[in-house]
Amino acid sequence: MSEPKSLDPTATTVSEPMSLPVLPLRDLVLFPGLSVPIAAGRSGTLRALEAAQATKGRKILAVAQHEDIEDVSPEGLYTLGTVARVEQVQRSLSGVQVLLRGLHRGRVVRYEDNEEFLSAMVREAADEAPLDPADAAFSALHREVRERAAELGRRNGHPKEIVEQVLTAVQEPGPFADLVAGYLELSNKERQELLETISVEERLRRVLLHAQRQINVLEAQQDLRSKVQEEIGGRQREIYLREQLRTIREELGDDDDDADVDELREKLELLELPEEARKEVDKELKRLVRSNRESTEAQVIRTYLETIAELPWSEISEEQLDQERAEEILDTDHYGLDDVKDRILEFLAVRQLRLARTASEAQEAVSEEAQETVAEKTATEETVTEEKVAEESKSTTPRAPILLFVGPPGVGKTSLAKSIARAMGREYVRISLGGARDEADIRGHRRTYVGAMPGRLIHGMKQAGTKNPVFLLDEIDKLGSSFQGDPASALLEVLDPAQNDSFTDHYLGVPFDLSQVLFICTANFLQSIPGPLLDRMEKVEFDGYTEGEKQEIARQFLIPRQLEEKGLDDSQLKIGDDALARLISEYTREAGVRQLEREVGRLARKVARKVASGKVETIDVEADGLREILGRPKVHPEKMAKKDQVGVATGMFYTPVGGDIMFVEARAMKGKGEMVLTGQLGDVMKESARAAWSYARSHAQALHVPEDSFERDIHVHCPAGAIPKDGPSAGITMATALVSALSGRPVRHDLAMTGELTLSGRVLPIGGVKEKVLGGVRAGIKSFLLPHENMADLEDLPDEIRESIQVTPVHELGEVLALALRDASFREGRLLFGDQRPEDVVPLTSFN
Repeated sequence: MSEPKSLDPTATTVSEPMSLPVLPLRDLVLFPGLSVPIAAGRSGTLRALEAAQATKGRKILAVAQHEDIEDVSPEGLYTLGTVARVEQVQRSLSGVQVLLRGLHRGRVVRYEDNEEFLSAMVREAADEAPLDPADAAFSALHREVRERAAELGRRNGHPKEIVEQVLTAVQEPGPFADLVAGYLELSNKERQELLETISVEERLRRVLLHAQRQINVLEAQQDLRSKVQEEIGGRQREIYLREQLRTIREELGDDDDDADVDELREKLELLELPEEARKEVDKELKRLVRSNRESTEAQVIRTYLETIAELPWSEISEEQLDQERAEEILDTDHYGLDDVKDRILEFLAVRQLRLARTASEAQEAVSEEAQETVAEKTATEETVTEEKVAEESKSTTPRAPILLFVGPPGVGKTSLAKSIARAMGREYVRISLGGARDEADIRGHRRTYVGAMPGRLIHGMKQAGTKNPVFLLDEIDKLGSSFQGDPASALLEVLDPAQNDSFTDHYLGVPFDLSQVLFICTANFLQSIPGPLLDRMEKVEFDGYTEGEKQEIARQFLIPRQLEEKGLDDSQLKIGDDALARLISEYTREAGVRQLEREVGRLARKVARKVASGKVETIDVEADGLREILGRPKVHPEKMAKKDQVGVATGMFYTPVGGDIMFVEARAMKGKGEMVLTGQLGDVMKESARAAWSYARSHAQALHVPEDSFERDIHVHCPAGAIPKDGPSAGITMATALVSALSGRPVRHDLAMTGELTLSGRVLPIGGVKEKVLGGVRAGIKSFLLPHENMADLEDLPDEIRESIQVTPVHELGEVLALALRDASFREGRLLFGDQRPEDVVPLTSFN
């Protein structure tokens, strides 16, 4: 095999040749001292990289191609390239990414092709140093190149600190020329010429020439840009483009902006605005006409005026004041709730009488003042009467009340408000205030803010389209407060009939009349409503439904609605009375009927599945078959005890989901005379137990309790320890259980009681009587003890419940014990057992 011929026999080198893999470069020339990432994908190139990585120095010859072609041959490559080190290799789906670090120039002696990749015998091409490095001309050239390189870097937008850091890192003239050459915008041919320039002085001159040329180009671009900006400034350019746009619209006959403004002006002129609002609207219209139509300011003004135009400044719904019709609608939509319905009908009656009196007074005034002829008088009277009635009605219209519906969830507060609107013929708007923490929700944002909008009240008025809608402010007790303000305080003006005729929204900036709006608020707990806000509203309490009322509601409303939603009819699903009663008592535990409707819907779904599959055509659900369809009961309410027990008394308590009974257990044991209280009792309930303990100790002889009983420990427990309990109403129940445990006498199991106990033995009134008695009735109890002052509360009970129970009023604890303990009586202020006589017993304090 013959020796390959040298491609450059005239080259003079001093180093020994070395064999290196060849990396052909397309559109790239690598200079010594620079690191350049390249993408490699050709098979020969990849094998050359692998060969280089296999060597100790990981060296490779990076040499540029004459032309950008795929197939590479020695004839298509330059004879001078850069010996580089393979720093990093990253493989990806598209090929290989390689980071090369240029080491020095390499002159190719000859190329070799081993059928896998190109290799070459390479000698180092060392730089040709200047004859005298200290020569002033050479030093000036070197310094000028540095200054021009720094200037070029700054003009290209690079930070001054970075440019200086990069340039000062290389001090030698030759490597510095290569560094600058690597960052110049040159063609591949010019780059190769710089690479082949061995003389350092000549290379510096060429680099200086290219750098100065690029600086001149950048200066020319900057001058041209400045001249253009001077000739056509931002404002002039906008005017020019806008004039072109106007001309185009005129040619097309599409001048919508002026038409939109004229249409908006016509709408605003037709509104019956107050004087203050009219001045504001006129001022904003003038600003809109003067402003640039496409500017942000014009868009804000247009949105504001459109909001004004959409508000009902004078539109009023025609009211339905027919009480019979209103009563029929309320009865159709809701079962029970007689107190609430009476309040609405009273409001309608008052409004009807006021409007009738206003019309009568206006008619009399017109008849006295008219002096025209009979024909003219008639015509004038009709016209003046209408104007007079309208004017008088505005000034004498009764202010709408602010109603507050308070009650547990699911009793129909929200749905009743909608029925009220339908009964009165008014529009209905619902606003949910639950979780609202920003005052701007009520009063809106000022127009100075970006994206400002009116508050919920003004938005609701725009939605209603009339001045007299029914506004439901739902969950008003769930209002919050934050650093953005207190929305409850913002509602003080809204819910005050003496102030809301001039409510000012921050966005509108002018007063808006809300006096004709019927505001209805709903809440679950009064304690969460601030006092000043609560003082402005008329409270209407919603009590929980009895089981009988729930059955009627289910028959009239819930079952038909769920059958329709589940695609069933009355013949396919029939629920018996016993099954419905068990569904209410064993599968739901609530004061309302929301959970009951869910359970009815669940029952209907399961039946619908069987009917759809063809297994059955109709199902009659009875009490015994309810468990088979719905599974085991979910609720286990307390039931009346089966027998009398010593130290166990039956009390009553109130919960947000209705009333229930509670057993208070007391046991005496050996100890030091201490009392233990368990059952997760609150502070008030613990104080009631201590008061009962002190009363028993101070009246031990009169209560027939042995003296040594107080030397024992007493444990008072209320079952259902996971449920927090608090309140004073269990006072007499705890006292009865304590006296029973200390005296050893059993307590009646068929008797429930409630009342607060004082340290002197008085029984004080409590709240929630209706719910507590209903809970006792559900537990099977028919006899009750109530404080004497609470007897009037029994009027809230349904007639059928009052007739089926026996309620005994009590003034003091002696009366309670006489009725609760077996074989006991209370005469002449003394508690007697069996055939005891009053004169043989120590008296208790009497308050009769």
